[in-house]
Amino acid sequence: METVIIILCCVAGAAGATFFITKSIMGGRIKSHEVELQAKEKQMLEEINQKAEIVKEKKILETKQNFLRLKSEHEADVTKRNANIIANETRIKQKEQSISKKLEELQRKETEIDELKERLGKQSESMALRKEEVDKLHKQQVNQLEKIAGLTGEDAKTQLIESLKDEAKSKAKGYIKDIIDEAKMTATKEARKIVMQTVQRVATEQAIENCISVFNIENDEIKGRIIGREGRNIRALEAATGVEIIVDDTPEAIILSAFDPVRREIARLALHRLVSDGRIHPARIEEVVEKTRKQIEEELVEIGERTCIDLGVHGLHPELVRLVGKMRYRSSYGQNLLQHSREVANFCAIMASELGMNAKMAKRAGLLHDIGKVSDEDPELPHALLGAKLAEKFKEHPSIVNAIGAHHDEMEMTDPISPVIQVCDAISGARPGARREVFESYIKRLKDLETIALSYDGVQKTYAIQAGRELRVIVESEKVSDTDADTLAYDISSKIQTEMTYPGQIKVTVIREKRAISFAK
Repeated sequence: METVIIILCCVAGAAGATFFITKSIMGGRIKSHEVELQAKEKQMLEEINQKAEIVKEKKILETKQNFLRLKSEHEADVTKRNANIIANETRIKQKEQSISKKLEELQRKETEIDELKERLGKQSESMALRKEEVDKLHKQQVNQLEKIAGLTGEDAKTQLIESLKDEAKSKAKGYIKDIIDEAKMTATKEARKIVMQTVQRVATEQAIENCISVFNIENDEIKGRIIGREGRNIRALEAATGVEIIVDDTPEAIILSAFDPVRREIARLALHRLVSDGRIHPARIEEVVEKTRKQIEEELVEIGERTCIDLGVHGLHPELVRLVGKMRYRSSYGQNLLQHSREVANFCAIMASELGMNAKMAKRAGLLHDIGKVSDEDPELPHALLGAKLAEKFKEHPSIVNAIGAHHDEMEMTDPISPVIQVCDAISGARPGARREVFESYIKRLKDLETIALSYDGVQKTYAIQAGRELRVIVESEKVSDTDADTLAYDISSKIQTEMTYPGQIKVTVIREKRAISFAK
């Protein structure tokens, strides 16, 4: 038992000694750590102070630089202002000097005027005295003349006035005759001068018009695709466009033949699209031709709007704008109708301004004077009267309506602008090379061919091809049977033979096609 107690006491003493030794060691470590922390804090404070000093010095330096810059700018501004003030003072001094000189000059002139007034006053007094003396002498002479002639002064004045009247009348008649003759000569010269100036101031072009267009292709393999199996593609294209397509031995080229430029352009653009796309078959051909026809209609409106903008003609009805664009694809005796109308419009504006008329109204009438040639309404009417009817329909000014209708003397001229339009139309068409009568008559013959065929019931489309040697007539299958097609071809050829004059012979081909269409839903 005692041994156990002794062992426990020894263990307790050893534990206490260990505790005290550990405590003294930990206390020393804590103190050394605190010293290290204080040293680090001191070092960090010193670094922060150093950085703050550096930032402070930079800010001070930047402030000094800004101050110096502002100071230099201020000094430059002050120098500039001082220079302006000095210059203004110099100008003011110069003005003061010039004003003082002018004042001296005015004072000198006032002095001279006063002296001149005094002289004039003295002269007027002397002239008044002289006038009294002259009046007395005049009265004495008049009295003496009255005694010698046996007439009073009033009688002499009356006789003198009568003789002067007779002499003045005879001289006035002579003057009037001379003035009239001179006015006639001058008017003729002035009219020629105005016409010459008008023609010289407008640039003109020679007319070139034909009936064919050449479509270029990359290689001759495409020709076979355009012709199609047994020629079905080329037949579909000719039926859809009304253009004769000539595929011959000409390398890398296909010829499009038609008298109507619009048809040729539709065929050319449609061929271009088909060749570029690569899909060439009858259904695709009809689709592309229809899209191209719509595109051409939009292009007509665009051409009309651009023409109106170029000429400065505003406020036209949209239908008139479309007809103006349609002139681009119409010719008049071989002369492009749109070019001719633009030319006439410029002529009219120049001539009207020279004559003191309304140039804008004259230009508008000049642009629209042949609008009847591109209209499909009342083809039996002359184009001038048809153009006047269209202009009146679309609310144009009565002066313009009269100018359009009277430019070929088919309507009485009631406005001064009308003869100007007539003269300018003649000037534009009378230039050498401007028109070709043969081409116009040829176009008229082809149109008459198509009109004759269209007059029959059941005819859908007509196309004059082969330079007028063949007439293709497309009929509606529901209205015209196969037997009726033979009769129709005979009737049309007989009517052409009796009503028209033409060289050679004309082949009439009636085409009847039956289509059955159904939709799968």
